[in-house]
Amino acid sequence: MITTNIGKVFGLVCLAVGVSLIGVGCNGSSENGNGSELSGKVQIDGSSTVYPISEAVAEEFGAVHKDVHPIVGISGTGGGMKKFIAGEIDICDASRGMKEKEANACKEKGIEFIELSVAFDGLAVIANPKNTWCDCLTVGQLKELWRPESGVKQWKDLNPKWPAKDIKLYGPGTDSGTFDYFTEAIVGEEKASRSDYTASEDDNVLVTGIQSDEYAIGYFGYAYYEENKDKLKLLGVDGGKGCTTPSLETVRDNSYAPLSRPLFIYVRKSALERPEVEAFVKFYLKNAAQLAKDVGYVPVSDEVAKANEEALKGALSK
Repeated sequence: MITTNIGKVFGLVCLAVGVSLIGVGCNGSSENGNGSELSGKVQIDGSSTVYPISEAVAEEFGAVHKDVHPIVGISGTGGGMKKFIAGEIDICDASRGMKEKEANACKEKGIEFIELSVAFDGLAVIANPKNTWCDCLTVGQLKELWRPESGVKQWKDLNPKWPAKDIKLYGPGTDSGTFDYFTEAIVGEEKASRSDYTASEDDNVLVTGIQSDEYAIGYFGYAYYEENKDKLKLLGVDGGKGCTTPSLETVRDNSYAPLSRPLFIYVRKSALERPEVEAFVKFYLKNAAQLAKDVGYVPVSDEVAKANEEALKGALSK
């Protein structure tokens, strides 16, 4: 579980954010539209990348609404989508956009939803701190390393000046939106990847693996690198305009290409009919910008934030 600076934020949210604008009082006396106390559960699952934001929102919301229990799981974007389509959860965290087949499955099930952009993230390419020979990889080298049927076994296969040592690969599991995004951006086809690597939906497993092997390399969300940067080495990526490393600035201006991406939550419209879910989503949008910064993500622009509010308003008016 990610325990980034969230704890420092909880006590400040009521001061830093206009919570009262959405009908939620910091004294815990919040009410829904008919004047009664909120209660119930809000079920969230999906991306491990979006998890830090959703968990932070859930913790703060639950502190204000003592009788509402937001539950945030991590089963990867694909796993979350399966639960969302099955009607098992109210909100799906996603580190990629919903696929056409998933949208069609929702339609077949009669599930209407709204898509809300909550932050931006960059994917970080990570090596062991003892790696002194590689500071940057081109997109071409990354593709050759990760493509299906790759012949790259040792570091020297990427550059003859590099060690004749076996590369140990670490990356997200196939249900992860991070996996989908990386393979499409680097290999050119979603889910096209070599299979002989250590895969996990738990970023902690990836960090531990890379940290423990001098010849390891892997990838996961930039925010999680930030939480573990004292244990890891961040590699630059050359997408054709020179070597660039991910940062709040390079992700925001898209100069860290092609490994910058938006992060989403998908909300079932039928779930919004429950006052606790409506209040939670409103709270989420009001607090996401501040919490995104605190967990290392890039907040959405004012224009995207306004579009989110309009999307939610439209869903609630029907």
